[in-house]
Amino acid sequence: MARGKICSLSVRDVRFPTSRGQHGSDAMHTDPDYSAAYVVIETDATDGLAGHGLTFTLGKGTEVVVCAVEALSVHLIGRELKDIVGNFRGFYRQLTSDGQLRWIGPEKGVIQLATAAVLNAVWDLWAKQEGKDPKQLLSCIDFRYITDALTEEEAYDILKKGKHGQKEREQQMLKQGYPAYTTSCAWLGYTDKQLTELCTQALNEGWTRFKVKVGADLSDDIRRCKLIREMIGPKNLMMLDANQRWDVQEAIEWVTKLAVFEPLWIEEPTSPDDILGHAAISQALAPLGIGVATGEQCHNRVMFKQFLQAKALRYLQIDSCRLGSVNENLAVMMMAKKFQIPVCPHAGGVGLCELVQHLILFDYISVSGSLENRMCEYVDHLHEHFKYPVVIKNASYMVPQESGYSSEMKEDSIRQYQFPNGHIWQELISEDQTMLE
Repeated sequence: MARGKICSLSVRDVRFPTSRGQHGSDAMHTDPDYSAAYVVIETDATDGLAGHGLTFTLGKGTEVVVCAVEALSVHLIGRELKDIVGNFRGFYRQLTSDGQLRWIGPEKGVIQLATAAVLNAVWDLWAKQEGKDPKQLLSCIDFRYITDALTEEEAYDILKKGKHGQKEREQQMLKQGYPAYTTSCAWLGYTDKQLTELCTQALNEGWTRFKVKVGADLSDDIRRCKLIREMIGPKNLMMLDANQRWDVQEAIEWVTKLAVFEPLWIEEPTSPDDILGHAAISQALAPLGIGVATGEQCHNRVMFKQFLQAKALRYLQIDSCRLGSVNENLAVMMMAKKFQIPVCPHAGGVGLCELVQHLILFDYISVSGSLENRMCEYVDHLHEHFKYPVVIKNASYMVPQESGYSSEMKEDSIRQYQFPNGHIWQELISEDQTMLE
């Protein structure tokens, strides 16, 4: 049984200066500083039990998410963990439906990011204590607004059927891991020399799936895609990611000109909120054998429901910090199963790989039962700052061996990179001031 009263919640603004090396750069986010609002929930348990969670940001604005987390903390302090998880659906709805805070949401934007950070910490706390059966998992999901696509009874049937062959799939994952693809080779701000060196290194390490950032300049995209396709060869997979850069017709025309490089998908071709636009792009590109992938900027389960109903995507990309933590991702994974759309999560950033590995393993072992057209993003940045970093072997995510949500950061890293007073930031601010003088 879950134990411990929650006695405190702390949240810190942790930022890494990745923009200085153009790491993470794409057509819309040209200077990202990978960052996190990092939450620690302390309990009064005698063994010092604590939960760690985060939500991912790109630097500026992290302080706003921190304020939102602090505003939500009143719903946790003084409560017993067993009471929270005993009615997790009710607690989830309490966070997302706060009578006043929901006005600056609801279930989207800063409040949703803050909700993810808090709930990720709760899941880490709970996962360190006990296993979950199907009925417990269903009790975590808020089915409000999605019963026209997935009922609780249908979800339970999916989980029951997922029990068949589960042990064999568990053993398979322990031996082989879950297939991954790399985005680390082809950030938009990288030089051709960097692209060549990183692709060569990735090929030598056994990578066979590569994602390329596109969308800023068509001629440059053609040149870069040609370079990478020639390097990786015709048999390896290439995916494209425009990070919301284009209008609908522009996306169709642009990707049609890149079709010669045989990309598997185009990711976020237009506004992440434009469901019908994605549907039009998906329909137009289908004859070219190019699918549409999206989801990392989907606010909530309702948007995913409509993407699925509108046949607007062929690859569904959940995110461990954009949605309302595991609770909401469970609903989306089961809707994807019902609609027979493969889940290929977004990851990278700060801690996203550490978190999402748990979701993909659950999806394969307990929900989808299939690896067909499935893979998970991997970005080789900042894992050294986590106590239990993700393990990649033979271009696959290996099963984590520690209990919890793999979300605990090293205290020394937090102190050094806390913004703006951490040692690293004080040095960088001082250097910037010197250059301006």
